[in-house]
Amino acid sequence: MTSKQKKIVSLAASFALIAGTLPAAGAMHIMEGYLSPRWCAIWGVLALPFLIAGFFSIKKTLTRDRKAITLLAMAGAFIFVISSLKIPSVTGSCSHMTGTGLGALLFGPSAVSILGVIVLLFQAIMLAHGGLTTLGANTFSMAIAGPFVSFGIYKLLQKLKVNKMVSVFAAATLGDLFTYCVTSLQLAVAYPSPDGGVAVSAAKFLGVFAPTQLPLAIVEGILTVVIMIALESYARPELRSLGFEEV
Repeated sequence: MTSKQKKIVSLAASFALIAGTLPAAGAMHIMEGYLSPRWCAIWGVLALPFLIAGFFSIKKTLTRDRKAITLLAMAGAFIFVISSLKIPSVTGSCSHMTGTGLGALLFGPSAVSILGVIVLLFQAIMLAHGGLTTLGANTFSMAIAGPFVSFGIYKLLQKLKVNKMVSVFAAATLGDLFTYCVTSLQLAVAYPSPDGGVAVSAAKFLGVFAPTQLPLAIVEGILTVVIMIALESYARPELRSLGFEEV
């Protein structure tokens, strides 16, 4: 293992250590039992094709460059750590950063679905953060919808010749916010407002999420930029092998 790879592994280990010392919290993604069996099944079925695509995406990346597993592990650790930092926001859920934008930019959005479901499964079992029955819904919002938006925004801004790090910031920030737009929709369709249906319910959920999620999304964007700068300093060959340097 080269010196640069050791530094990346140390960074990932540091994230894991921080996660292990986080205080317990009662807040969650969408918590166990909060969605009906019908909606749990629907979101699980919708997430399944993306998970299959993510498996083959990761397999292809690691077949092409085995050393990419180091950055893959770091991206997973980053998702785990910052998505474990929770701020209570609304009954049945919470506000927190997602961390999925980084992985989407490095490996593509499909690969992040696998990283995300692993993180969500671990959090549900070990940290009581989220739930097994709501795993499909949480995976769709945090590990599928958000990463695809982050990836799409980054590619669009790069075509418009926007500064790379500004593009990274915008992608991570807006991907985080979109995750909570999808979460609000998931909660709204499960619990529509008696007075205005799904639209009114979604607006109410978004209104409660917004005060905490907006600043958290900005912080996530900044953190993602800082990590990208660090990677360009210490892992430029690895980034080039992933195609990130060419964008």
